[in-house]
Amino acid sequence: MESFLPMLNAIDSFLWGVPLITLLVGTGILLTVRLSLIQVVHLPRALGLILKAKNRGAGDISSFKALCVALAATIGTGNIVGVATAVKVGGPGAIFWMWMAAFFGMATKYAEGLLAVKYRTTDERGEIAGGPMYYIRRGMGEKYRPMAGFFAAATVLVAFFGIGTFPQVNAIVDSVELSFGVPRIVTDLALTALIAAITIGGLRSIAEVASRIIPFMAVLYIVICAGIILMHIGEIPAAIALILDSAFTGTAAAGGFAGSTVMMAMQNGIARGVFSNESGLGSAPIAAAAAKTKEPAEQGLISMTGTFIDTIIICSMTGLVLVLTGAWHGDTAGAAMTGAAFSSLYSSVGGALLTISLALFAFTTILGWNYYGERAVLYLAGVRAILPYRLVFIALIACGAFLKLEAIWVLADIVNGLMAIPNLIALIALSGIVVHETRHYLEKVRRGARMRK
Repeated sequence: MESFLPMLNAIDSFLWGVPLITLLVGTGILLTVRLSLIQVVHLPRALGLILKAKNRGAGDISSFKALCVALAATIGTGNIVGVATAVKVGGPGAIFWMWMAAFFGMATKYAEGLLAVKYRTTDERGEIAGGPMYYIRRGMGEKYRPMAGFFAAATVLVAFFGIGTFPQVNAIVDSVELSFGVPRIVTDLALTALIAAITIGGLRSIAEVASRIIPFMAVLYIVICAGIILMHIGEIPAAIALILDSAFTGTAAAGGFAGSTVMMAMQNGIARGVFSNESGLGSAPIAAAAAKTKEPAEQGLISMTGTFIDTIIICSMTGLVLVLTGAWHGDTAGAAMTGAAFSSLYSSVGGALLTISLALFAFTTILGWNYYGERAVLYLAGVRAILPYRLVFIALIACGAFLKLEAIWVLADIVNGLMAIPNLIALIALSGIVVHETRHYLEKVRRGARMRK
């Protein structure tokens, strides 16, 4: 497989270059305009719905748990390693472009959540089934069935060989070994047993665990970062100015930083932002479809908060910590860069705090992607394929700590991009439906407000 590496690298560079980034951001801009800045105007309502949604109607889990399953998959190593990588290559200006990707991505995530609920159906066991493969086929018509199947196949490949397994397993076993000296095989066996126990129970089991871990790990990481930010509170205006200036002028070489252009900042910020929050990839709507709700637009608003929490809050805090501590122009990269920033305040404890954060982020990502892959397998082969899928997934977790094939990582990037293409085409094609459903929902909200008066 390694002999194909140059060809795979070329495909990966093209796919995640200007064409796909343009399609991703362009779809977000289109939906932002057509929905009249919904991510700004209705963000307070969306945040309020996270805990106050009525959870009435068809569905398998509450809206909050559906959001937690989606956040389980999106809040991962990208929030720590991905941000550090973007800043290392693109400079502080990459953070601004990450914000831009998230801003327009919120409109994209809203549309995904809305369509997921509108076009969901039930499987052979009476459980909810939904996501891009369903809104492509049911919303765009049967002639687009091959495109829906293509999306589902790409989702299974990503779950098996991409975001869902190897990178997360390696992040966990590596960080635990470095920080606590635990042998890789011990961590891997414990991780495999935990994943098996949770995933065999299906969506409700995954949702229950995610709804408990996600709030805890998000708050823990925010508190850790907040401590460092508060220590440098007087330097925040200068850090923001550096981020904005670097976004439009590039960044000169400094220390271990080689310098970057505006294009490098833009490309790395947008690409890493999308990798982190997954807006447009079509993963989150698979979880959103299972929410107990009668209103597609209401779940769209709740889904939209996922991008806000993931990138605007968590990724921003990582970025600010890297800039405020000066770790971004050191000689380290990736998790080591974030670790250096943590150690500036927490000294030797900083490494342990980073390890705990990485392990929790990676663990929940495995759970979320296990569910996404299972729903895709259900679409492709029916209920009978679910148990074999779960067993293969668990086996891949067990051997994931010992696989280091570079070609597999590049292939994972490619299939990840291939997921996005059919989903984005569907979002553009069905944008009129999204606008109609949104207007209908907001009119009902206004009527309800008038009646209460």
